[in-house]
Amino acid sequence: MIAMRLRHRVGQIAQRLHALRRDAGGVAMVEFAMCLPFVVTITMAGTELANYTTTKMRISQLALMVADNASRIGSGTMNAKTISETQINGLLTGAGLQSGRLDLFQNGRVILASLQPSSTPDKFVVKWQRCRGVKAVTSSYYTATNTTNPALPASGDMDGITANGQRITSPSNGAVMFVEIDYTYQPLISLDFLPGINPTIKDVAALTVRDNRDYAGGTSGIYNAENASRSLCTQYSAT
Repeated sequence: MIAMRLRHRVGQIAQRLHALRRDAGGVAMVEFAMCLPFVVTITMAGTELANYTTTKMRISQLALMVADNASRIGSGTMNAKTISETQINGLLTGAGLQSGRLDLFQNGRVILASLQPSSTPDKFVVKWQRCRGVKAVTSSYYTATNTTNPALPASGDMDGITANGQRITSPSNGAVMFVEIDYTYQPLISLDFLPGINPTIKDVAALTVRDNRDYAGGTSGIYNAENASRSLCTQYSAT
């Protein structure tokens, strides 16, 4: 009698073990738990990469916008437009507002330069240079020999500015507005998801001045009747 009950009990246990072996109800949950870390990592990396790419594109657009505005500013007649420190300050302020959440001047620096013919034949100088941003960087494309005296050229004679494999020169009777932006990328989540990515984003833009401009008047061609503060490149400020 006891043997029969024992065999019956063993049979029940065997049936339950067999049923349990065939039960696949929790497999999907286990597989999901195992894959979840990979899914989260890929999702985070994709999101960070999209944000990084968008930021690079916006920095490029901002550089082009500053160069375009700098090539258009001026007051007076089309034959002798004058530019002022107030106008330069205004276009830099506009770039900061346009950058929005990038917070351009807190996380980077804008360097605006006027490339013009030198008194030496076939040579060029940066006649003036203006900067804004707290990031402590200087131009990557020329050596600024003077950043304190606005009455003097900001650089010595050179063959032009070489950027992205191209040599930039100015017209014999004009100027080229050359803009550099050096920005430190601010991660949306963490740059740990993008190993090898350089957090420093650099971009340049150059545009020829649209109209005839007064390059001789004022201080190195910049007037300051309003006595506005100059955005000199010795200052590292967001304003």
